[in-house]
Amino acid sequence: MSDCLFCRIVAGEIPATIVHETETTMAFRDIAPQAPTHVVLVPKLHSPDAVALATAAPGVLDDLFLAAGEVAAAEGVDEGGYRLLFNTGADAGQTVFHAHLHLLGGRELGALA
Repeated sequence: MSDCLFCRIVAGEIPATIVHETETTMAFRDIAPQAPTHVVLVPKLHSPDAVALATAAPGVLDDLFLAAGEVAAAEGVDEGGYRLLFNTGADAGQTVFHAHLHLLGGRELGALA
């Protein structure tokens, strides 16, 4: 989608610090990090949220989680621990309506909520 920020990053139209890429996924540093390690993983296929992606292309959802494990290892947060998070919908804080998985780590994150 030409007006989707993440589609434009995947297409190379908007610069990003890419840390990992596969045939179906791309991972880049968040521009407003919430932890020392904050990477956003996106499917190259546009889907508005994780549930839509699971419906349209469930294998790509698997690819996102496998890529997240590789990124966590590369970033050195795999042993200490990290958080994976999907926000779905505006009430949950989703601001870019292209499915994306946040990987956060590098410090103790504490409990959710």
